[in-house]
Amino acid sequence: MSEIKTQPIQQFLNELASKSATPGGGSAAAIMGAQGAALISMVCNLTIGKPTFADVEAEMQTLLVQAEDLRQQLTDCIQADVDVFNRVMAAYGLPKDTDADKAARSAAIQSVMKEATDVPLDCARACAKVIELSKLAADKGNPNVISDAGAAVVSAYGGLKTAALNVYINAGSLKDRDFADAKLAELSIIMQNSESATESLYQMIKAKL
Repeated sequence: MSEIKTQPIQQFLNELASKSATPGGGSAAAIMGAQGAALISMVCNLTIGKPTFADVEAEMQTLLVQAEDLRQQLTDCIQADVDVFNRVMAAYGLPKDTDADKAARSAAIQSVMKEATDVPLDCARACAKVIELSKLAADKGNPNVISDAGAAVVSAYGGLKTAALNVYINAGSLKDRDFADAKLAELSIIMQNSESATESLYQMIKAKL
């Protein structure tokens, strides 16, 4: 398989729909988040350089840089999800003939499952930042594309909720409950803050249409 981020979208969707375990929901979450970041960039690019919006030019330039950085982070998460899943499967495939084998296999599984919890949590963090930036795009960007700022926040929220599911399922397999509980506590805060922010922004944008 070629690196996912370089594939045509139809190829990615075909692989997503196939019997193959990867790409899966984690990669789809990252795509949603990256799409949200790209939409913020779109709002910025349709605002920057227009005399009508000269007073917010500097803010939009900064926002564009931030959105593009998040788009890159989330694009990288697409492949990271595939890579960590493959490592999980490799760990489960280790020999378990002897007690020593079983102990080594169990340790390897637990180690990579921590990574498999961190990868979607990274995605969730980035999606939450996209949600945050969507508000500035809606508040200060070209009002002719305010619906695209709305699409950005909804897409990022979908990515966040999807990434969260992967955090939940992977954290549930961890024996190190201190590690798992810390990750779940962080995710809970992200979810609470982002849920209220998304709904508030969505309703604000809807009222302006």
